[in-house]
Amino acid sequence: MLDLSTWIDRWAAHSPDKTAINWGGGQLSYGALAKRIRMLAATLGAEPGDRIAYLGQNSPHLIELVFACARLGAIAVPLNWRLAMDEHRYVLEDCGARTLIYEPNYAETTANLGLTRIKANTWNSAALPRSRGGPDSRVLIVYTSGTTGRPKGAVLDQRALACNAINSTVMHNLTSADRVLTTIPLFHIGGLNIQTLPALHAGATIYLHSVFDVEATFAAIARDRPTLMVLVPAQMQAMLAHPSWADCDLSCLRMVTTGSTTVPHGLIEAFHARGVPVGQVYGCTETAPIATCLCAEQASDHVGSVGLPARHCEVRVVDDDGRDVAAGERGEIWVRGDNVMREYWNNPKASAAAFSDGWFRTGDIAERDDDGFLSVVDRKHDMIISGSENIYPAEIERVLADAPAISAVAVVGRADQRWGEVAVAVVVRRDAGLDESGVLALLEGRLARYKHPHDVIFVDALPRNAMGKVEKHVLRSMV
Repeated sequence: MLDLSTWIDRWAAHSPDKTAINWGGGQLSYGALAKRIRMLAATLGAEPGDRIAYLGQNSPHLIELVFACARLGAIAVPLNWRLAMDEHRYVLEDCGARTLIYEPNYAETTANLGLTRIKANTWNSAALPRSRGGPDSRVLIVYTSGTTGRPKGAVLDQRALACNAINSTVMHNLTSADRVLTTIPLFHIGGLNIQTLPALHAGATIYLHSVFDVEATFAAIARDRPTLMVLVPAQMQAMLAHPSWADCDLSCLRMVTTGSTTVPHGLIEAFHARGVPVGQVYGCTETAPIATCLCAEQASDHVGSVGLPARHCEVRVVDDDGRDVAAGERGEIWVRGDNVMREYWNNPKASAAAFSDGWFRTGDIAERDDDGFLSVVDRKHDMIISGSENIYPAEIERVLADAPAISAVAVVGRADQRWGEVAVAVVVRRDAGLDESGVLALLEGRLARYKHPHDVIFVDALPRNAMGKVEKHVLRSMV
């Protein structure tokens, strides 16, 4: 297996004039994309293992960076542009990035980070760097929030991305004739890897939006006639609530893919009623992400299921002792395959805890039916999934617990019709004058806004067990 940049090189040789990426700034053919990847690789001049960060909304520049890093044997680190600068600083320090590629609107905010900055779209070297990457080369670190309150960097090698691309190709029947609409942020493993990079592996055309906008999405469906797209539940809900939903021609879509532990059946059925099959993906950052998938042909008969194990993936459902459970019984999802991460960056303790005899322990609870189809029913850990974003209560609790006005705090999830779940903070006040706005003000500039609680409840004391641990199941019944 050669490095991932050969995907683009081969399509550039066969179909140099075919459009690879269509976005707000224009079009890139496969020939032009291959040239830009070589130029960026030469501009970076990175050594194998060097980490190169990227900050910006969706653009071809991040895609170019991933393939340039593949050629060099370097590692791309996409930053979540929704995070606060203190959060960016932590990630950059943790991964040891020395170089940051930034989009122009982030010039001021990144000026004092103390690393080499390269403005996006300024690479112009004509050199042809020798390929130094390969299937075992680490190529991507994607940070995901950790249960301890600090994000962890999942390390994916080139083999993982290649196997995930095959998983996606099989799931979506991807071919060079497809037109893929991408609206999910590329810093999110789902935005990058469910369809976008696999589309380039297949020689398809990507229609890339900088951010999700419901009106722009309907306009793109009418104008560009995409055949495939990925939508998180919150985006699906936004489309259903928009006036254009009633008369928009969706006949070009042969499949919409969604991914979340739980997707409201009503959203799926609304798309099915319009003749658009909704396939589901199950996985996480650590699985690149496709671990199981529900194909278009199976969608109508298995609404709510996340399908069967992907082509290059093994999946088990096990009890607390690591023994496989029978059909209809619930257990934790364990995953093994070349698509699974190598490790958490610079975190051997978390890496060791994440695996058992080579199996990645997801922390999600599921059950299989008699035909092997998987349904996710619960989460073992406290993670809240709100509009496809992962929120770990410990991260919020860590910030609020430091405030002198707060004696104790716990954060839990509450079901929400629009977002799936929202965070709720349960607070014991030390200062009687503290109100909800005061609690939320403590988070400003320290955590991304999507992580902020939607509600604050004040109590006299938190329920605790005999060991002093907060009983969150009691709190969930309260909120």
